Amino acid sequence: MQLGFVTAILPEFSLEEVLQFAADEGFACIEVMCWPPGKAERRYAGVTHIDVTALDDAKVTEIKSLCARHGVAISGLGYYPNPLVADETEAKVYLDHIKTVISGAQKLGLKNINTFVGREHTLSIPDNWKLFDQRWPEVVKHAESCDVNIGIENCPMLFTYDEWPGGKNLAISPKIWREMFEKIPSANFGLNYDPSHLVWQMMDPIQPIYDFADRIHHVHAKDVRVYHDKLKDAGILATPLEYHQPKLPGLGDVNWGDFFAALTDVRYTGPVCIEVEDRAYEGSLEDRKKALRISRDNIKRYFG
Repeated sequence: MQLGFVTAILPEFSLEEVLQFAADEGFACIEVMCWPPGKAERRYAGVTHIDVTALDDAKVTEIKSLCARHGVAISGLGYYPNPLVADETEAKVYLDHIKTVISGAQKLGLKNINTFVGREHTLSIPDNWKLFDQRWPEVVKHAESCDVNIGIENCPMLFTYDEWPGGKNLAISPKIWREMFEKIPSANFGLNYDPSHLVWQMMDPIQPIYDFADRIHHVHAKDVRVYHDKLKDAGILATPLEYHQPKLPGLGDVNWGDFFAALTDVRYTGPVCIEVEDRAYEGSLEDRKKALRISRDNIKRYFG
């Protein structure tokens, strides 16, 4: 396995500066954010460390040279919109850019891109499957043609009132993953596995590693703390941030020993990228750098 981090937490850095920081701190890889250049739509969105819309041969050579010079690999390209949004014109923008990110990964010689499957948050799960069936097969076919894997992150995107009641990402549970992979059985279509989201949904974050071993293309290392006194007060129908908070790996409820034991059991040898979304470490750039160092130190014993 290779220990890395998600570059969204360093938006003010250039790609070279991110690579330099990663090298200095002993990281093996980075997941590089590839949003279309422009204004962020939400926290951690809108970060562009590689502009895949302008990825010509000269830029590809430059990026590969930077990675080689710093000794840090790119674990995958990341872009996390809502491709199942109700507005078809808006959805097309997202889907087209996902395909551009896939093409960019192929140009760079990479195997992974990571994203959300999306969800129309005002519709039921069965009605969302109709949108999924219309929009996703073509994207996966493009990934197959490029020999690139799509890792769907399992974050429900259900944190704020504009995402209520269903959240903006359908791929939230093993039950849904099974149906998703039955609909699109392609080996190029899999998971960017984040255990923290299973924890706050009161699901087992370990067993799915065994059940979906052949679908795990990429892994996020993020922790979460469930505040049971707040849960008892607000109840499970509250907005989830009323009773839980994302934390740095090692500061929450994920049992990282069990987690990495499972990954090694299934012979997972891919990237594990720290994702920082802990508000306690967002006060400054130095705080965010510190967050990456603390996270690294808390889990580095699981890496050779």
